[in-house]
Amino acid sequence: MKRGALAGWLFAAPALIVLLVFFGVPVLSALALSLTDFDLYALADARNLRFIGLDNYIDLLQTPIFWKSLGNTFYFVLIGVPLSIAVSLAAALLLNAPAARCKALFRTALFAPVVTTLVAVAVIWRYLFHTRYGLVNWGLGHLGIHPVDWLGDPHWAMPTIMLFAVWKNFGYNMVIFLAGLQAIPRDLYEAARIDGASRWQQLLHITVPMLGPVLLVVGVITISGYFQLFAEPYVMTRGDPLQSTVSVLYFMFEEGFKWWNLGRASAVAFLLFLIILAVTTLLLHFGRRRHLI
Repeated sequence: MKRGALAGWLFAAPALIVLLVFFGVPVLSALALSLTDFDLYALADARNLRFIGLDNYIDLLQTPIFWKSLGNTFYFVLIGVPLSIAVSLAAALLLNAPAARCKALFRTALFAPVVTTLVAVAVIWRYLFHTRYGLVNWGLGHLGIHPVDWLGDPHWAMPTIMLFAVWKNFGYNMVIFLAGLQAIPRDLYEAARIDGASRWQQLLHITVPMLGPVLLVVGVITISGYFQLFAEPYVMTRGDPLQSTVSVLYFMFEEGFKWWNLGRASAVAFLLFLIILAVTTLLLHFGRRRHLI
């Protein structure tokens, strides 16, 4: 091995060790546990642990609530991710506009939800959307609209959680988009204006293409995070009404820490890991084909 290559591996070794310990080992542990019937009895006495192969996975595929949670999670991702990216990009465009004033103040205010405690804010949102005493229904009442049972109606519970998640997380992507916008040469916009391009045409033909790599990164980060939906339904709805807000991670939590079926919970975790890996791999493959990375 060349000295340069050896030096590179030595510099990368600390990061590789961290990845191995905090990523590789948990993944392998989840895979190993998912092949056993690890439960409360095995936790008390390791002699009760049995290797059962793929039985946990087969059982999960025959469990209706697992498919229900998977459908809820995909619904949350398919609607929430584009909405979150659109709101983040819109906020970044407004902050990057030449006419914008007090940019530092607005940037801090819009980023503030990201650093707030999720559970505390979720409790506040639960009261904001309360059917009888919430400010949202109070405002709708002044417009002549009857109160909506936001968190008690199966049709409205997930959209309400989705709205909360977008509000909570869009500031993080906004900062990334803002950095990407500031890296776009202003000469491109000047040339487009001279050619008579409208602001909409500049957005479509300059801003969006130049933000391609940033959009890919934001997409991967947001999708990975939204697939791990847990705290919002746990605090706001407990998976109800009619299991309309049960996510895959919430289902895994109940299997592992309510029913103590730790083997099944590990199987759920590994299946979720494979789903996230498959989706992000497809996104990266799309990015390579479009020469974004």
